[in-house]
Amino acid sequence: MALALSSPLKPLCSFSSSTTTSPSSTQQDSSSYRPAVILPGLGNNSSDYLKLEANLKENYGVPTVVAKVSRLDWLRNAAGLVDPNYWRGTLRPRPVLDWYLKRVDEAVQEAKELAQGGTLSLIGHSAGGWLARVYLEEFGLSHISLLLTLGTPHLPPPKGLSGVIDQTRGLLYYVEKHCSKAVYTPHLKYVCIAGRYIQGAQLFRNSTVKVGSTVPIGSAQSISEDAVMNDLSTSMSNATLRARFVGQGYKQVCGQADVWGDGVVPEVSAHLEGALNITLDGVYHSPVGSDDVLRPWYGSPAVVEKWIHHLVS
Repeated sequence: MALALSSPLKPLCSFSSSTTTSPSSTQQDSSSYRPAVILPGLGNNSSDYLKLEANLKENYGVPTVVAKVSRLDWLRNAAGLVDPNYWRGTLRPRPVLDWYLKRVDEAVQEAKELAQGGTLSLIGHSAGGWLARVYLEEFGLSHISLLLTLGTPHLPPPKGLSGVIDQTRGLLYYVEKHCSKAVYTPHLKYVCIAGRYIQGAQLFRNSTVKVGSTVPIGSAQSISEDAVMNDLSTSMSNATLRARFVGQGYKQVCGQADVWGDGVVPEVSAHLEGALNITLDGVYHSPVGSDDVLRPWYGSPAVVEKWIHHLVS
């Protein structure tokens, strides 16, 4: 396992490069930015995005609305259990996710008032990204100019692989088949951002793990060879276990364990053909468990600097 932290937040774009800017150089008159609607990811609630919302408003002047979602709201998805399509793996977004789409539409209507006749940006985190695609398909996109997705598992897992179960029970297959393809045009832009925080590993295969020395060079303290080897072995074991655990999560999403991703979503799954696809090194998946310095997520200030220019109208 290797962590992509040696050159943190380095953008890798599929067909264009990003310009690194600071809040002071990026901050413009608020009219320069479209109002934005943030779509929470699966299991998240609105308050998880308060710091991101405040950063967009205060440092960049972006009028921002977060769709109102609580963690308990996600229990509504259990309604899908009574749908035979759930068990067949052919579940459709509606009516199971109507409650979420309604919350998104309420936030969009609020943002439209802030736009004063202009267009909006949708910022979808994790599952919020593909749910944004469902929203655009069902509610229309005439007032949307940008769909920016952050660590979204856009692609369904490949079928027929042993040990791989579609966690969405068919929802992503539906999105892939029925939702409009990604585009990058002057009128509507899809920008898909993936993170390379940790590389997964296969469950029953030795992994190459880089572990830094914990023994200070030139130490006057006598340390036995056995102690050094035991410490190194423990570090490698812990790192390998983590990589294997993460790898099993990656496998359920893309069918492969030994790939790079943000700790939850593999890089390959977070990109869409036709979109502007960007990869950022050292970026963690979720605001929950993140640290703006040690474990930055997509909404951490230093990471926002990498994508804020896409919100310029």
